[in-house]
Amino acid sequence: MDLKRVVVTGMGALTPLGHTAKETWEAMINGVSGAAPIHNFDASKFKTKFACEVKDYVPTDYFERKEARKLDPCAQFGLVSTAEAIKDSGLDLEKEDLSRIGVIWGSGIGGLKTFSDEVSNFTKNDNNPRFNPFFIPKMIADITAGHISIKYGFMGPNYVTVSACASSSNAMADAYNYIRLGKAEAFVTGGSEASIYEAGVGGFNAMHAISTRNDEPTKASRPFDKNRDGFVMAEGGATLIFEELEHALARGAKIYAEVAGAGLSGDAYHMTAPHPKGAGAAKSMRDAIEDAGLTPNDIDHINTHGTSTPVGDIAEPQAIVSLFGEHAKDIYVNSTKSMTGHLLGAAGAIEAMATVLAIHEGIVPPTINFEEKDPNIDYDSINFVFNKAVKATINVALSNTFGFGGHNASLVFKKFTK
Repeated sequence: MDLKRVVVTGMGALTPLGHTAKETWEAMINGVSGAAPIHNFDASKFKTKFACEVKDYVPTDYFERKEARKLDPCAQFGLVSTAEAIKDSGLDLEKEDLSRIGVIWGSGIGGLKTFSDEVSNFTKNDNNPRFNPFFIPKMIADITAGHISIKYGFMGPNYVTVSACASSSNAMADAYNYIRLGKAEAFVTGGSEASIYEAGVGGFNAMHAISTRNDEPTKASRPFDKNRDGFVMAEGGATLIFEELEHALARGAKIYAEVAGAGLSGDAYHMTAPHPKGAGAAKSMRDAIEDAGLTPNDIDHINTHGTSTPVGDIAEPQAIVSLFGEHAKDIYVNSTKSMTGHLLGAAGAIEAMATVLAIHEGIVPPTINFEEKDPNIDYDSINFVFNKAVKATINVALSNTFGFGGHNASLVFKKFTK
């Protein structure tokens, strides 16, 4: 069958760098860190006392007070970024067949605050089994997609993918495939996460997964730097509108870029660590490129998973060199997590947005905080973009996300041409 072409026609974001996609992008290209001392709770007794939180966020700026009480921050972030993306897309929902628009969302954890609060209240109140009637619908990971669907009347496929830090990339891959198979005209897709609370920070501290650079939070996320000591937790949401090309052209939509391919793989190696040679990462990138009908030499830019962890930041460059060979020297390679922090299940969404804008705007955001080379990383073979944004013509780009459990997802975006 002839597959449909898929394009990106709208974007929205609520992140540690800004309350809109534009604010977030401008902070990225200017190399701004979103890290700061934690405000969501008293972290004074925790090993890590900082994170990349959404700044100055007031729920009642976006929701009626009664509605806000029914929504975990994870769902709130998703609804806010989606409202911006739909407006940005120019979709006139009164003229659309809403049965042909769906929602595929990504979240690795879901309503952690709701879960933690309810369990804490239970144990503090003499184990009296009195729970909020909204406990379950606020907590479950799928609920953000449900809320988006209900708010706008979207009756197409509606669900949430959960694959740890690859969740929103899996969601976007599914949305892409549904559209090109002719199953829908458009999708609201992306992801949200809100895990900067006691259980989230404490859990990652126990794993020794997150940075403890409490004296310099803004320098803590330092992908590919020798002195990295773990990722920096982040929260927020990002939404992309994926749309069938002819549908977008018929309504005169602006087009940011084309979604060209998706590759998914499993490491089959370890519960939390990546394959040491990046075998699964190389496979997801290769499969995405082949799915796009391209070759490795066509790639101009890679927004890496690049979490600032000791092991992960060694495996991914190895995967890049093994797949791209000499061409890796010509690819602009960065990690926007150095600025946003790690949005966990929403990481793929905000990084896909950054990748699309790199193509659309001709600018590659930097990987900030790079100071010293790690002898385990082959810098001579990879064109890393360190500390300062680079203006460049980007025709084809990859966005990588890899999650606990060995989940790997790579997406290919390219400059739109008719």
